[in-house]
Amino acid sequence: MTLDVVGVGANSVDYVYCLPQFPQPDSAAAKLRIGRHLVSPGGQTTTALCTCAAMGLRTAYIGTISRDANGARMRDELTKRGVDISRAAARDGTNPYAVILIDEREGERVVLWDRDPAMRLDPRDVDAATIRGARLLHVDDVDGDAAIYAATIALEAGIPVTSDIEKVGARTEELIAAVTIPIFAEHVLQELTGEKDFERALRKVRLKPDTTYACVTLGARGAMLLAGDTLYSAPGYTVDVVDTTGAGDIFRGGFITSLLRGDPPDQILRFANAAAAVSCTRLGAIASVPTIAQAEACALRTPNT
Repeated sequence: MTLDVVGVGANSVDYVYCLPQFPQPDSAAAKLRIGRHLVSPGGQTTTALCTCAAMGLRTAYIGTISRDANGARMRDELTKRGVDISRAAARDGTNPYAVILIDEREGERVVLWDRDPAMRLDPRDVDAATIRGARLLHVDDVDGDAAIYAATIALEAGIPVTSDIEKVGARTEELIAAVTIPIFAEHVLQELTGEKDFERALRKVRLKPDTTYACVTLGARGAMLLAGDTLYSAPGYTVDVVDTTGAGDIFRGGFITSLLRGDPPDQILRFANAAAAVSCTRLGAIASVPTIAQAEACALRTPNT
């Protein structure tokens, strides 16, 4: 069976707490009653893969999953959602996790996370044959060595590589050079280029000569995409925000889905924005993944102006 998308990167089990406002020391908000809470699987790459799987793509995950209770929770969730985890490496460490505090007034969140060094993904854990047999590779920047190794395999095989780049580190430029469709968080693009204007920043960032697209996500404001010399900009959608956790990952899953079905750049952005917007109306990361029909219904609406 040919895989559509292989994802190499991180997973996380999220402990989500909804609060009436963010805590403030030495104030009435120093003690807050928890409104709602849940334990919900997430993670950059795994949330994107679950989005692709929900939209009908055949997906596989290459990453590390612990043998503890949270690792079992992650395995169950990915399997239930149709993501092939047979290439995931088992570890004896503590599975990555995050504590997520959500301000119920706006749905914005603060993420506190931890990752056991034993959960590091090594290039030796990456199955080259699986990557060569896929239509597309998606990587994040959590374990740079493994991501760059996987992307290099895909490049040599002529397979497109999308990315989730959330921070600037020692190997960020090397990772960018190893992907064909870099997708940046907005603060990353600013830090890389020193530009606050996103069009100038996209044109300024060092891209491979064979880069297909370069994209930046702008939260509720939508996203921009550079295709050759043409810039596409798509605003976001107005929704009743419950939780923004995972929206960027779901944007990437929607982007990949639209890309692989052959949509033009403007429609790719519109569909990815819609998928992310729907996810913001729900609590959790993987738990908020929309179906393709739900994303398409949102994409038919008039976006923000």
